[in-house]
Amino acid sequence: MKQVLIVSGVLLAVSGAAASSAFAAGEMGNMAMSGKPAADASANANATAALTDATVKSVDASTGMVMLAHGAMTNIAMPAMTMAYKAKDAAMAKSVHTGDKVRVRVENVGGTLTIVRMDK
Repeated sequence: MKQVLIVSGVLLAVSGAAASSAFAAGEMGNMAMSGKPAADASANANATAALTDATVKSVDASTGMVMLAHGAMTNIAMPAMTMAYKAKDAAMAKSVHTGDKVRVRVENVGGTLTIVRMDK
């Protein structure tokens, strides 16, 4: 009885895999693609990504760290808080001062939360 159940389970799994492969191999030439974003749209994702309102609390130009009081950042699952982030380059850190109102995009770059875009 155990062997019958095992064989039945294996046959069911194999037939399901074969059916899904056959379905996936179907032609897509008849799919309507109007209104779909271009394939290279992801390359411009950073330019159009959502920005978060923030206030600069402090800047340490020597380390490139900018402390921000910011709203929720959904792309990195960060709630509203005050926290220091690494600026993507020294020029970005030097371009802001304590008290500036900015809009920022923070991303995880190599394991470090980094300000990749900051607009005044």
